[in-house]
Amino acid sequence: MSQELRFHHPLAFWLGCVAVAAGVLLHLPMYLMAAPMHYQLAGMPMDTGMLVGMVLIPGGVLLAGYGLMPRLAQMRRNRQEHDSQPHLHIADRAPLNRAHWILAAALSVALAIDVMKPASLAFVMPGMTAEYGIGMTTAGWLALSALTGTALGSVVWGRLADRFGRRASILLSALLFMGTAICGTMPVFGWNLAMCFLMGAAAGGMLPIAFTLMAETVPAAHRGWLLVALGGLGTSAGYLAASGAATALMPSFSWRALWLLNLPTGALIVFINRYIPESPRFLADAGLHAQARAVLARFAGSPAALRADPTGVDSDPPIMEAEHPAADLRQLLRGRHARLTLGLGSCGLAWGLVNFGFLLWLPANLARLGLDAQASSALIARSALLAVPGTAAVVWLYQRWSSFRTLVLFIALTALALLAFCAIAFTGMRAEAVMVAATAALLVSSGGVIATMIPYSAEIYPVHLRGTGSGLIAASSKFGGILGAALGVLGLFSHFALSALLIALPMAAAGWLLARHGVETRGHALEAIQRRLSE
Repeated sequence: MSQELRFHHPLAFWLGCVAVAAGVLLHLPMYLMAAPMHYQLAGMPMDTGMLVGMVLIPGGVLLAGYGLMPRLAQMRRNRQEHDSQPHLHIADRAPLNRAHWILAAALSVALAIDVMKPASLAFVMPGMTAEYGIGMTTAGWLALSALTGTALGSVVWGRLADRFGRRASILLSALLFMGTAICGTMPVFGWNLAMCFLMGAAAGGMLPIAFTLMAETVPAAHRGWLLVALGGLGTSAGYLAASGAATALMPSFSWRALWLLNLPTGALIVFINRYIPESPRFLADAGLHAQARAVLARFAGSPAALRADPTGVDSDPPIMEAEHPAADLRQLLRGRHARLTLGLGSCGLAWGLVNFGFLLWLPANLARLGLDAQASSALIARSALLAVPGTAAVVWLYQRWSSFRTLVLFIALTALALLAFCAIAFTGMRAEAVMVAATAALLVSSGGVIATMIPYSAEIYPVHLRGTGSGLIAASSKFGGILGAALGVLGLFSHFALSALLIALPMAAAGWLLARHGVETRGHALEAIQRRLSE
């Protein structure tokens, strides 16, 4: 195995993986014994194997986590010596090659699995409520637990990625996916809440880290469209995988089979990590120059392309220079970074309110305007179909026009769509064409916001805080979802016009902040972006 793919403590990592897998497998005999009862396990006591498995799983995660952890003392020495050594970063002028496409494919699979986990909630909740004999209100705590986990996971995993590495954080998420497969064998609802929280933490952590790794590895000229396309493809594939698995497995193996899939899908991410090297920028920032050069050798393209100078004169390989600042979370709230963090955080919060609040209550509100339930569902389906081409438009605009202006444009369109609903509610308008147009506009614009917000945040923060910054912005969207769910319970979204107006205001404020203080990232090296932000 090449140098950049080795684990820091390989024996500990693989033993931890085996312990997690064994802990899950010890739960399967009880599940299989319940086959004559259509896998109904509610109220059954845990046997000895399950109790042993409950000990093996957290122990295995901790052991594997140790296996992934670099030797911190050595990293501190490297960083102390860093100022006297050249700063190594990936060559941004290199063309796309096979290594880039393999990385994009591997991260697309990882993101699809990541999205599949929370997407499965909608499919398991009906069967879970029936088996445990609980109401939908109680079952709603499952979604709240998962959303809370994703919000905290985005922040914690972002920090881990900046301390221990991007690849290590992705693998840690995969191990938690494997361990939380025991959700499918839990005899009581409370254990599902706990496991769902951990699954949400793993899912929330992987998303921003995958974007961070991609942003730090692909050439600047192709970074924008690949990041946006990666998010769109991974999200779509995740929802398709969740719905396909529900259709294929639930009739025969009950809702529990969807949670048991966490074991093989998590193991798949561990397997494909052989195609996901550590970020060369993280390695260089940690003073691990030999490892950084080994990764660059895979992604730099031909030697001739590296040596070619833009003026036509051959020169040394283009190594970007950047000063190494001390890692300090307060930098996210200093200077231009502070205004960008505030703008992106407000945008994420407002998007969460739209996606997990306003859109969830939209069918009921349309029914109040005179549409029956079937007609409102059909209207939203037609609007969603009209929104499909919007993904291609987002990719094109982000790559060909402007990164931050594309984000601002879709923020503004989202605010305008919300104001249109506000006007519809005030006037009592019943024209179906107007409702379709407003719904399609909201779906397209809000989809454009989330498709560009996380990629943009992965581009604007310094390397030593890029995971933390991206995780914080991702967490803001999840926190918006938590707030949206709570406000829905309190009845805010039954006030159609008021809720649309209250969400439009922070969305518009976020757009104003980003329009005023955003920086162009399209085609620029990440280090050049940081130099501009520090001016």
